[in-house]
Amino acid sequence: MKKNFISNSKESVRMFKSPLLEGLSKVPFFVPLIVYVPVVAYFCWKSVELNGFLPFAGYLMLGLFIWTLTEYILHRFIFHFYPSSEWGKRIHFIFHGVHHDYPNDAQRLVMPPSASIPLALAFFFLFKWMLSPSMLDGFFAGFILGYLFYDMTHYMLHHAQFKNLFWKKLKQQHMLHHYDDSTKKYGVTSDIWDKVFRTR
Repeated sequence: MKKNFISNSKESVRMFKSPLLEGLSKVPFFVPLIVYVPVVAYFCWKSVELNGFLPFAGYLMLGLFIWTLTEYILHRFIFHFYPSSEWGKRIHFIFHGVHHDYPNDAQRLVMPPSASIPLALAFFFLFKWMLSPSMLDGFFAGFILGYLFYDMTHYMLHHAQFKNLFWKKLKQQHMLHHYDDSTKKYGVTSDIWDKVFRTR
């Protein structure tokens, strides 16, 4: 297969002339935790108060499960969609191409709030339209919890050394996606959907 450029540098490549836009494109790994842990706690509390613990737990688990499918779909069909126009190629590089070219850049491993907050709001209103009011809070809490697990896992897969067999296998899968064949192994937190859709 054609081999693309991959830098081993841990430094960030500059993407924007504007210092503001450049700053918004980088984020320390812990920022999503600061932004979204209170959001998850709030929606968990609302769901438990409205439904009781057992229904809340079911909605939370369903939200987590749907996140795993969303993660796969976004990574495979959005992040790895390759436009033909120059404008489209630029947008693709900003959203995901830079990560594949510079996979060791620690400042671009989690999604910056400038992108994740609008996406979270879009998903919230989509789920509000689709789900019953009693289901929404617990489901959305699980969905955002899944996103947080994805972001933290992604950071660790690039920067942590593992002894546990599960984490070692997960890291190997993701490194093969980066360094061997980027048209396979789209799951980051799990390979369940790669098995279902035969992209292992």
